[in-house]
Amino acid sequence: MPKNTNRIIYIVTGLILFCCMLFINPFGLNEDANKVLAVAILMIAWWVTEALPMPVVALFPLILFPLMNVADMRELAPSYANPIIYLFMGGFLIALAIEKWELHKRGALTIIKYTGTSGNRIVLGFIISSGLLSMWISNTATTMMMYPIALSVISVMESNTSEGNLKNLNVCLLLGIAYSSNFGGIATIVGTPPNVAYTAFLEKHSGTTIQFADWMKLCLPLSLILLGSLYLLMTRVLYPNNIKDSKEAKQMIGKELIALGKLRTSEKRVLFIFVCTAFLWIFKGFINDWQTSFKLTDPIIAMIGGLMMFLVPAGKAEQHKPLLAWSDTKKMAWGILILFGGGICLAGQLQKVGIIESIGQWTAGFASGGIILIFAVTVISIFISEFMSNVAQVIVFAPVITGMAEAMHIDPLPVGIAMTLGASCASMMPMGTPPNAIVFASGQLKLKHMTSTGLVMNIVSAILITAFCAYLLPHLVHLAKIDL
Repeated sequence: MPKNTNRIIYIVTGLILFCCMLFINPFGLNEDANKVLAVAILMIAWWVTEALPMPVVALFPLILFPLMNVADMRELAPSYANPIIYLFMGGFLIALAIEKWELHKRGALTIIKYTGTSGNRIVLGFIISSGLLSMWISNTATTMMMYPIALSVISVMESNTSEGNLKNLNVCLLLGIAYSSNFGGIATIVGTPPNVAYTAFLEKHSGTTIQFADWMKLCLPLSLILLGSLYLLMTRVLYPNNIKDSKEAKQMIGKELIALGKLRTSEKRVLFIFVCTAFLWIFKGFINDWQTSFKLTDPIIAMIGGLMMFLVPAGKAEQHKPLLAWSDTKKMAWGILILFGGGICLAGQLQKVGIIESIGQWTAGFASGGIILIFAVTVISIFISEFMSNVAQVIVFAPVITGMAEAMHIDPLPVGIAMTLGASCASMMPMGTPPNAIVFASGQLKLKHMTSTGLVMNIVSAILITAFCAYLLPHLVHLAKIDL
């Protein structure tokens, strides 16, 4: 069947689903909730089938919600200028400068020099690096730093390797960075925003304070298990690359490193800005505690780094032109910024009309407690966060889940932590987590790669989180003598 015919079928199918939801109202929702859910179904259908470009679909809330009298444009438009959008923008600008001056190529060649040219060892190196970094800085910042290097490694391997499955290596490397940034981030409170949101709720709700070290004692084991599972699944089951260590490839890489010569002035300046940005991401907490004149956030830091690329000259050899010119931004993934804005906009309306809270209450019907309830909460948390902000999700779900557990006379902590960890493990959709969006913006991945691989990782994550929270977490709390 011609591709264009498929596209028309997908568009019509989405519209039929939209109309059925709108006029039949199968769930018996109130009028506004039913309208929002109808739009959500339409957008998800078109996103999954790629009937229209994903950023185009992300703009439909700006038209449909005002026309349906759900919300006006002034309420909706700020979602497309959310601070997370500027975090992406600043990171993309830094990545453009790194690519323009070939600093990423030097970094990639150096990494391969030490990891070797075996495909699995390269993937392992990136998974370990991304996982460890995201424990201390945000998973978004980690991916921002790692993905341009990964793209360069892919380019170098394509130039120097003829055996094995390079396509599988490319997909494995990019998805590995995103997922390891997500999984590494759950190990510490600061690694991913849902952890901060849940610990803040616990302190406000019950006066329970989980210290940084306590959270790490509880969640680091699961983070390491998830990272190990990710490596084994990606390299052994889903995307085996069969690229072995090659002496010829090593020699070629050594020659390319020699050919690059010493760092040029432009490279040094890009590297300096990059290192300063990473330094601020890592130590922003200490800086904010040390002084009160200003407050650094990840988006502000990213934008400082990105804009500095336009201010700092490249050096004498380049006639003192800036490191980045506006013409360089033609390569930037503007579409992914719109895509994420659309996801935030849709999530905001789902929350506003009470659908998210209703889903949380509906979860209570799955079981009277125990492992079945934890599994249900984990699965719902993972799949809902594919389409809405995981921070907003935890803020809305935390009181619902905790109240439900207390009413059932069960310990709310395992259920609450399962919900929180699940919110950081969405792996199927680009808007599921910021790391997903960043690697998808590379253009090296198709949506089918992320949805099929992500479904497997979602299932694995749900099983591991459930088993961990049901069986291991209570023992860790007892052994670590954590007073919760």
